[in-house]
Amino acid sequence: MKIAYLSTAQVPSNRANSIQVMKVCQALVQNGEEVTLYVPGDQPADNQDFSSYYGLSIQFPLVYLKSRRSLKRFDFTLAGIRQARKNRSDLVYTRMIWAAFLARLRGFAVVLEMHDLPQGHLAPLIYRLFLKLRRPKLTVYITSALKQHTDEALAVKSREREFLIAPDGVDLERYENLPRSAEARSMLGLEEKVTAAYSGGFYAGRGLEIMQELALSFPQVQFLWIGGNSQQVSEWQARLGAAKVDNVILTGFVENAKLPLYQAAADVLLMPYSLAFGGSGGGDISAVSSPMKLFEYMAAGRCILASDLPVLREVLHHASAAFYQPEDFSDLCAQFAGLISDTQKREALAAAAKEDVKAYSWRRRMTGIMRAIRNLTGKQEPKLDYDNL
Repeated sequence: MKIAYLSTAQVPSNRANSIQVMKVCQALVQNGEEVTLYVPGDQPADNQDFSSYYGLSIQFPLVYLKSRRSLKRFDFTLAGIRQARKNRSDLVYTRMIWAAFLARLRGFAVVLEMHDLPQGHLAPLIYRLFLKLRRPKLTVYITSALKQHTDEALAVKSREREFLIAPDGVDLERYENLPRSAEARSMLGLEEKVTAAYSGGFYAGRGLEIMQELALSFPQVQFLWIGGNSQQVSEWQARLGAAKVDNVILTGFVENAKLPLYQAAADVLLMPYSLAFGGSGGGDISAVSSPMKLFEYMAAGRCILASDLPVLREVLHHASAAFYQPEDFSDLCAQFAGLISDTQKREALAAAAKEDVKAYSWRRRMTGIMRAIRNLTGKQEPKLDYDNL
């Protein structure tokens, strides 16, 4: 299929939405689709290569369309749909409710990815109208919880065959043949000692405060915090220094291509979410989120210690991860102490997670989504080697 992906994500950016969009486009191309990604902004003077930044192994056309924020990206949406029509695209793929609605009105087959409940005054109304439009259209929810919350909040449901639950994914090939933890630490110039790592955004509710306390309680452990922008890193360096925490290393932003090595340096990978946490766009997404780091951690082959949130239980279970009660520091310490002292348990949990993650590759995810929309459009499916997805 010839696909026009319309996204308001900033490119380049280390925000999760930008990374997710690039991974989706790559997987579509790897699966034999023809994809052009449209984003708002000015076309760079030179052709930038974002392969290392996003950890991409394949290129696809990236087109910048002029847009004014004061118009709420409505001008971008219209320009993107015009480009899709000009290029005779078969499908408009987007995370924007407005774009999905207008593209379907213009006759395009549409895939709308939902990562949060519709926000604002108009989005819920437009979403309801979109669901009432005739096929071919498909709504993709990243978690079962998101679909349930959306159905209940808006008192509306997608028609049968017009929705799919598809969590985020991971590039499995980038996590093949990773070095053992000690070797990864040596390659990164880290001390050879038990290491716990966190990778991701430094947003509210991600557990940075509780990880600071954990580092204070376990001075013999090396903590690796991977991510954050320069301002966030500086602020946390000051906070850690004031609290006399000297066993936390802040790496700052790490290019996606290098991220697996940093994650491999850990003995324990942490997901210490609070009961409420926000995404890069703000708002509480704790009940509906599908964190990309979850699948990266699983693919890294290292033990995971996570907050026991229902949405994480859609993927993880007691055989593939250790859990603690969210915001319960005593329980966190107990679970963490048990893991760092039990190599066999860590390895068993890591092995189970690495086996489970085979079902969550980006390519397999996009194969399922495109098969669903093809069933609605009648378009022929490309021939794929499903054993290598």
